[in-house]
Amino acid sequence: MPFNLIAPRPSTAGAIRMHAPMASGIHGISNAWEWIYAGDTEGLQGARLAHLQDFNASLISRQPKGFVFEVYNATRRSARQDRLAIEYAPTCSRHSSRSS
Repeated sequence: MPFNLIAPRPSTAGAIRMHAPMASGIHGISNAWEWIYAGDTEGLQGARLAHLQDFNASLISRQPKGFVFEVYNATRRSARQDRLAIEYAPTCSRHSSRSS
């Protein structure tokens, strides 16, 4: 089952602050060609802003253009992240939260 939010938000600091909540959940990052990342976090907004500032990351080299997210509590987000990682096969994130 794909992300609930189909149209990605722009991967800019302003858009992240405006749209991404500080809640627990799953987020995906893409460019025009591929899904780059799918991961779970305690704080969606903080995790997305941290990705923007990590200039040495392989994620940044893939030129992310958009992000999507879903709010999930800690007990449900790991299983959802695993399903999304299998479905989207992102290039810069693990394929199972239990395999790393």
